Parts: sequence; structure tokens; C-alpha cells
Amino acid sequence: MNNQDPIADMLTRIRNANRVGRRLVLIPLSKICSGIAQVLKDEGYIEEFDKVEDGKQGQLRIRLKYAMNGGKVIHVIDRQSKPGRRVYRKVEDLPNVLNGMGIAVVSTSKGVMSDRIAREQNVGGELLCTVS
Repeated sequence: MNNQDPIADMLTRIRNANRVGRRLVLIPLSKICSGIAQVLKDEGYIEEFDKVEDGKQGQLRIRLKYAMNGGKVIHVIDRQSKPGRRVYRKVEDLPNVLNGMGIAVVSTSKGVMSDRIAREQNVGGELLCTVS
């Protein structure tokens, strides 16, 4: 299958697995997807992720995180920049998702990072997605 937008595919798979209460989700491996997964892990939205070899390009196995009462940790996960309409933001224009309760994932010249880290390092970039 030829996937033109691996980020949207990753976010949709996470959204669908989260909606039905699944613990694990498999995503085709790419550098940008593993960067987004690392940001989600660092910010506490997923438990862990690892790379699984399948003889082709490989897969990311992501373990989703749920609260003790079974409530969802990820409520909304939205794609911002798309292949047809790229969205770039300066560091002072990065969104403040839910007044700091959510995060924005940004692809910068220093790698994929959350909006909080991008502000600390004073770099802007492509606004990939928002999570709350």
C-alpha cells in the first residue's frame, strides 16, 4: 500500500485504537512517526513504543495509556499541517493547546519536539499535530 501521508495514517490509527479501548497499535515505521511517538511518550500520552522488524520497512508498536479507571489519556489528536497545506509557525506563534494542558508537536531543524521544548530552545518549525 502506497501511503502518501504517514503522519495522518499514524494519528488515525492511534485515534481509532483509543476510541475502541485497545492497548496496542501497530504503525508502519518511519523516522517522523518514531519522532512523534517519542514526543508522545516524553509528554505522558503513551506508555511506551518499540520498533518491530517484519522483513519489510518495520513497524512501531505503541502501547496506549489509560487512566486507572479506564479513562482515556488522549482525548483529541488532530493533524495540523497537511501535504496540500503546510503550516509553519515561528516560536512566538506556536499554539498554546488548552492553555498548556495539551501539546503541539513541531518538526524543527533540531528534530521533532513538543511546543514546550521548542519555546525553551527558541526554534519554530512545521506544526505537525496537536494533542489534548
